[in-house]
Amino acid sequence: MYKKVRVQRNGVGIWGYQEGEHLYLDNGEIIAESDAIFLPPVDPTKIIAIHLNFPSRIQAFGAKVPKWPSYFMKPISTLSAHRAAVSRPKGTKYLNYEGEIALVIGSRARKVSRQDAWHYIAGYSAANDFGLHDFRTSDRGSMLRVKGQDGFCPIGPALVPAYEVDPGAIRLKTYVNGNLVQEGDSKDLVFPFDYLIADLSRLITLEPGDIILTGSPANSRPVQPGDLVVVELEGLCRLENIIVETEVDFGDYGAQPEDSDNARSTAYEIE
Repeated sequence: MYKKVRVQRNGVGIWGYQEGEHLYLDNGEIIAESDAIFLPPVDPTKIIAIHLNFPSRIQAFGAKVPKWPSYFMKPISTLSAHRAAVSRPKGTKYLNYEGEIALVIGSRARKVSRQDAWHYIAGYSAANDFGLHDFRTSDRGSMLRVKGQDGFCPIGPALVPAYEVDPGAIRLKTYVNGNLVQEGDSKDLVFPFDYLIADLSRLITLEPGDIILTGSPANSRPVQPGDLVVVELEGLCRLENIIVETEVDFGDYGAQPEDSDNARSTAYEIE
């Protein structure tokens, strides 16, 4: 199976592919996977995420199955990579993982039909749509500070081409410190991949490299500094990130982190 990767070598990003425990780089180098400093295997102009798409998560919130998808965007600065640290600001509590299947666009898509949508997919990767729900009340509409902090969208380590993948048989699993905490199958999505592309491309031009985060299963929960979070697309790729605590001066201006009922209800999927 071909797996496209990008790594940092001497401060420069180099593309290549992974075969077993080795990476074969475009500059002729062959390096061990364990020695690689991974970069995101995509170069998007935008990152679009769907709110609810897995039935298990819809049920966990006691919500009705939506008639159509709703979306939000994550800044490009959220993009991060395999084995990169994810920061939880000191004094906050509700940094949640959300393992997701990342769909990556391969060619410019505008007003694409569902039937044709499959031709516009470059491939798939594992992603983690982290959110800091301490800001849930202040940014409930946009979720900018909830989902938009630096490094809150690790993806990788590889991009698996669409021709290598059965899109209706992708098994997603999330682990925290080795314990299975989330699982779901692409066949169960309320809105399949072709629907998302057709829906979005009616009004938004999707460019090569753009990422669509296709939803997370139930059981998103807060993580702690030192936790190792793994998102696995079974048989395709396995994304690992460790949680670290960072000092942030929130000052005396702007919204402050809140330990509120709203934050807790989302962080723990309380109806």
